Amino acid sequence: MIPQGPTRFHGIYPSTVLPMHGDFSADWDAYARHTAHCVLRPGIAGVLMNGHAGENFVLSRAEKKRAVEVAVATVGATRIVVAGVNAESSIEAAEEAREAREAGADAIMVFLPNGFALAQTTEMALLHHDTIRRAVSGMPIFLFAAHHGAGRMAFTPETFEALLDIEEVVGVKEGSWEVDRYDALRRICKAKRPDVAFCASGDEHLLACMVHGSDGSLVSLADVMPDEIVALDHAVREGDLARARALHEKLEPLAEAIYGAPPAGRATARLKWCLAEMGVIPNASLRPPQPPVSPPEAAMLRAAMKASGSGPPGPRDGV
Repeated sequence: MIPQGPTRFHGIYPSTVLPMHGDFSADWDAYARHTAHCVLRPGIAGVLMNGHAGENFVLSRAEKKRAVEVAVATVGATRIVVAGVNAESSIEAAEEAREAREAGADAIMVFLPNGFALAQTTEMALLHHDTIRRAVSGMPIFLFAAHHGAGRMAFTPETFEALLDIEEVVGVKEGSWEVDRYDALRRICKAKRPDVAFCASGDEHLLACMVHGSDGSLVSLADVMPDEIVALDHAVREGDLARARALHEKLEPLAEAIYGAPPAGRATARLKWCLAEMGVIPNASLRPPQPPVSPPEAAMLRAAMKASGSGPPGPRDGV
């Protein structure tokens, strides 16, 4: 459900995982419980599902559509459901977007094809997004600004500014993971499209991004610590930097363990392990080629959870 008003897409969106059984099939009941646990809370605007944390690159189109249906049934009556769209082919991505709309998603987030890491031009990015836009004309679109280490997948300022010409763009998940780059893109966005919700998503440095200026956040760390991220956002908006700093100190050990500790690319495995440890999901299964959390990783995560004060699931509204 999209609320009314000029800031209707602002706010905090957990980026959910997709729990799986031991045979790697989707556990839809656990997915509904996990989504409700982190989204049906005060201060949460919506959910980003079928994102990187949701293993969108190893799901079938049918699974992605079913994931949208479950998310909409679970939280769609009161929260915004943003569905990730990720395919190497622009035509396939357009079909994903159509199916997400059919399943009830309020908005889509367009992920760039992994092949763009080898070569990307502004014309390619515009064609990819426009192919998807035309398939779901009028549907709100979030842009995803990729990690600065993702090679040519990361938007140049020129490409980003050109994409802001797309009328359907309502938000940006800024995932470059570099604060100076974050602020540079934020300035471009606010100069050209002040109506667009520019949202931080660097889990290890949310405080720095929020102090620069942010309209919200789409982050998978909110799967594990949603209340703290809502509180951090509120403290920065209120100008209470002492409170914001204290919340940052609480969030940082777990953020570094999940996202910052080598090897890179292990966030989903570690998120699932933490959620299973908390009792939010039944187990930490994830699809190959990602292996499960190793014993040293588990020890690191357990220590980080203790340092951050992560515990069993707390109360939530509406469930």
